[in-house]
Amino acid sequence: EETNSQDHRPPSGTQKPAPSPEPSMPNTALLIKNPLAATHEFKQACQLCYPKTGPKAGDYTYREGLEHKCKRDILLGRLRSSEDQTWKRIRPRPTKTSFVGSYYLCKDMINKQDCKYGDNCTFAYHQEEIDVWTEERKGTLNRDLLFDPLGGVKRGSLTIAKLLKEHQGIFTFLCEICFDSKPRIISKGTKDSPSVCSNLAAKHSFYNNKCLVHIVRSTSLKYSKIRQFQEHFQFDVCRHEVRYGCLREDSCHFAHSFIELKVWLLQQYSGMTHEDIVQESKKYWQQMEAHAGKASSGLGAPPTHGPSTFDLQMKFVCGQCWRNGQVVEPDKDLKYCSAKARHCWTKERRVLLVMSKAKRKWVSVRPLPSIRNFPQQYDLCIHAQNGRKCQYVGNCSFAHSPEERDMWTFMKENKILDMQQTYDMWLKKHNPGKPGEGTPISSREGEKQIQMPTDYADIMMGYHCWLCGKNSNSKKQWQQHIQSEKHKEKVFTSDSDASGWAYRFPMGEFRLCDRLQKGKACPDGDKCRCAHGQEELTEWLDRREVLKQKLAKARKDMLLCPRDDDFGKYNFLLQEDGNPAGAAPEAPVAPAVTGE
Repeated sequence: EETNSQDHRPPSGTQKPAPSPEPSMPNTALLIKNPLAATHEFKQACQLCYPKTGPKAGDYTYREGLEHKCKRDILLGRLRSSEDQTWKRIRPRPTKTSFVGSYYLCKDMINKQDCKYGDNCTFAYHQEEIDVWTEERKGTLNRDLLFDPLGGVKRGSLTIAKLLKEHQGIFTFLCEICFDSKPRIISKGTKDSPSVCSNLAAKHSFYNNKCLVHIVRSTSLKYSKIRQFQEHFQFDVCRHEVRYGCLREDSCHFAHSFIELKVWLLQQYSGMTHEDIVQESKKYWQQMEAHAGKASSGLGAPPTHGPSTFDLQMKFVCGQCWRNGQVVEPDKDLKYCSAKARHCWTKERRVLLVMSKAKRKWVSVRPLPSIRNFPQQYDLCIHAQNGRKCQYVGNCSFAHSPEERDMWTFMKENKILDMQQTYDMWLKKHNPGKPGEGTPISSREGEKQIQMPTDYADIMMGYHCWLCGKNSNSKKQWQQHIQSEKHKEKVFTSDSDASGWAYRFPMGEFRLCDRLQKGKACPDGDKCRCAHGQEELTEWLDRREVLKQKLAKARKDMLLCPRDDDFGKYNFLLQEDGNPAGAAPEAPVAPAVTGE
């Protein structure tokens, strides 16, 4: 896929590339690569040729052959294999939530009823919409570039404001030498010494070694380096980087993230430099902060409609004790929990409980899945509905109890963005005059309700683990992290596994099930250690190779101890002809970083 490697590091520079007058690059054809081309058909339409024909959400009809000047602002799609060959509208993917699970069909549309939320419904209306949304979120399909890849960019469809609105996060400069080190170190220029990077053990010249990075902070941290576009670069995302991490790194001619690809396109036809991009990013967030400041002025006062307080009894307890089945509140100084273990009492380590009237016991309530935007409605997790533990690896954005759903709905309707504020409102009604017990008053006053660029200040220094999306502030903390079982498990699991593979995770034996080969039913079912079909076996072998490559990348980036080759239940994936695979020669000692 990739062309010959470069012998030099691409300049991180700020020189202004001259915009091309006409799209003449041959490799731009790669932009219209469609991962759904074999299974789906797409076309563009407008309100004239795809008009609404009734009051219901799905009442649309495509008027084929209509002579008109089509605006082409509506995407239509249909499955090639489906008996239903009507063209269906693919609505824009909902981006105002932090939902990262699989998309589901709207229950109203499944039952052929009208959806009261219409275009604002965050559930898909049909399978074609699920397929497109899934590819869009993975970054493998962009509807703006699907039919007219470079024309859309020339018309100004890509701007920094639009990129940040869609992908969130910020653009900033980091020290490139630290960023490319093994393991990765996050450092930037400081206010006191802007010409030197904040890694005091190295003190690199920041002006000569800075690189543009896009940072997103959600349930984890993601840093995406944006290399300066060069003529020999290809307008496509590197397939190796998407699967397990590209071993060629900066010498690769393909984009290593969809945000990098979009910035390249933007640079190619706007002439923006990396300096321009950072300034535009700052300007965008200054506008957002000003808007948030106006909105927060009336945040504490409940609206004239809806409930003014949450009626269920609630309290904060120690999260560590709660995991052990104990309900333990803080001491009077709000520094430790009142148990013998005296766990530290911090905002991150506490859990809010509400008393369930139905179960007559305490039920935990998680913070809102997204504090930036609210969905139209909150629904119960299908696992919780069936009385099972949620199997989702990440932060499930479906409520795990009716009480959690009611709390989230109350916060949405009253535009309350923080659990502490909900608790304070409840406490004020039921215990007037009594101060809040969740956190000290001084710290509550300083809490920010909306995540802004200032919230990124604490992640501009330290070791970074891209497997877990976490930073470590010292060498000792880093060693503890990379030796943890939870970290090592990340080599073999990821949030995208569920949507990336069609069959089970390999169960232990890379061969076909003997019983099924003899035409008999396998009594072990999904627990069988062997593959239940040639397709599953083929995927297992492919999956094993991907995991081996991912392990090799993790070792190269020093995300594992040099001689650590014990991965517990995953060891069978690394066995080949009786010999363990994936062992690496001893790596150099991790570079030092300040803050130890």
